[in-house]
Amino acid sequence: MNRAASTAIVALLAIVGIGATYLLQRSSAPHFAAEQRLIDSRQYLDVLPPERYDNQPLEQPLPLENSKLANSTLLTAYLATKAGHPAAVLLRSQTTGYAGPLELLIAIDVNGRLLGVKTLKQTETPGLGARIADWPNTWLQAFSGKSRNEPDDSGWALKKDQGQFDQIAGATITSRAVINAVHDALRYFDEHRQQLFGSSTGE
Repeated sequence: MNRAASTAIVALLAIVGIGATYLLQRSSAPHFAAEQRLIDSRQYLDVLPPERYDNQPLEQPLPLENSKLANSTLLTAYLATKAGHPAAVLLRSQTTGYAGPLELLIAIDVNGRLLGVKTLKQTETPGLGARIADWPNTWLQAFSGKSRNEPDDSGWALKKDQGQFDQIAGATITSRAVINAVHDALRYFDEHRQQLFGSSTGE
């Protein structure tokens, strides 16, 4: 076999290999996408009590306007419904903690009360601020039932700042960042309730 023939065979095998890899990736993409949706669903929907909804909230994204808030940025929003009626909104929020970006998932019911808060991503100090990622999280559970005005604006702060909330031990900056981001989300919800829920809330 001459050199030209050998080169042609090698090139042909390379093309076949690339083609097979491409086809494999194409056929696997839907599977990987479905797996990612399942992972996201498990991670996100932990924060919503199961009896509160009967739809697939992650398949009902909501538009966000003016999502750059005072202390945080809203990244995405999703609608949870029950029997076809709005039940809650999930807001994914990003703020800055002690060591870097901190992402939270904040669930708010139609009356503007917090159903739950969960940490999605964090880079805080292990053993201190990183405890914000524990699930379930006793410190984050203290926000459940709160609203934009309960407590009032001054109450949305650490006790050491004359507010109503304890801090995570040894993690003052992380604690402040979370409190401010949650309050931001509640203000946004209150000011954009009609946009988020539309006219189906009956208000």
